[in-house]
Amino acid sequence: MEQVFKALADHRRRGLLDRLFANDGQTVSELCQETAISRQAISKHLKVLEQAGLIVIHWQGREKLHYLNPVPLQELSERWISKYLRRRAAAISAPRQPLQEHNDDKT
Repeated sequence: MEQVFKALADHRRRGLLDRLFANDGQTVSELCQETAISRQAISKHLKVLEQAGLIVIHWQGREKLHYLNPVPLQELSERWISKYLRRRAAAISAPRQPLQEHNDDKT
C-alpha cells in the first residue's frame, strides 16, 4: 500500500493514470504526446506505477503497451476512504432521526 501512496503522490503520475483511464493500452510514445515531459521521465514514472501495481505491461510484438490496473485503487478506496464515508454518513443521518420522530409525533 505504501508504494501506491508514493506513486499517487506525484501529479504527473496521476496524469498518466488519467490518460490510461481515458484510453487504455498506450505505448510510451503515445503517452508522451501532448506533454512537456521527456520520454525518459515518463518511462521513470511508468516504472514507479508498475512497481506499485497500478499499471500492467503487455508486450504486443515490439510494442510495450501500458494498461491501468484498478485493483490497488479499489483496495485503497475500501481501506482508507469507504470506512470514513460510512462514519460521516452515519453522523449526518443520526441527528435527523430524532427530528423526524418529533415531527411524526406532531401529526
